[in-house]
Amino acid sequence: MNPYEKLLLQNKAWSEEMIESDQSFFKRLEKQQKPKFLWIGCSDSRVPANQITGTDPGEIFVHRNIANMVVHTDLNLLSVLQYAVEVLKVEHIIVCGHYGCGGVDAALGNDHLGLINKWLRNIKEVYKMYKNEIDAIEGHAAKVNKLVEFNVIEQCQDLIKTSIIQKSWKQRNAPHVYGWVYGLQNGLVSELVKIDPDFENINPIFRYDQDQLG
Repeated sequence: MNPYEKLLLQNKAWSEEMIESDQSFFKRLEKQQKPKFLWIGCSDSRVPANQITGTDPGEIFVHRNIANMVVHTDLNLLSVLQYAVEVLKVEHIIVCGHYGCGGVDAALGNDHLGLINKWLRNIKEVYKMYKNEIDAIEGHAAKVNKLVEFNVIEQCQDLIKTSIIQKSWKQRNAPHVYGWVYGLQNGLVSELVKIDPDFENINPIFRYDQDQLG
């Protein structure tokens, strides 16, 4: 049996198991999607949102990319963000990085990696901001992990710079934004930052005129 066929068999077994434990499970999922959380995480296969948080399908709306980035020109991310905030009306957004992130590690180096160079440049900009603190750390792995933390914090800041978040803050005082980091070595999450819906938390130059936000 090849790995692809194994996935299909495992899907069938999972479906049967879910129906056996709760016959109405899929009927409920089919009728509605009302998650309270948007998860912006890394594409790393070892960091699955539902398993980490012990939640069922339907509870978390998920977007993943390399190194859990919030890039202001990324229409994919912005489309997910707008849908989650304006249609699903999520109450919380979690940006979750993880220690030992390969994307962050690559951004600390100078290798020419092709197309991904353009993506990693965004992480390099974070490194540039915190260069003195990171360079003062002993050991490459520790430097990577510190940049992972700084990167999560800065992506949370980039979220609240968007008009999508600011408009929602004005209209319904939500969502709250959280920065998490996940430990591959123990499966535990640590909270790095929490940002409440308060325009004072946004650097003035990035605040949109509230009268124009609708």
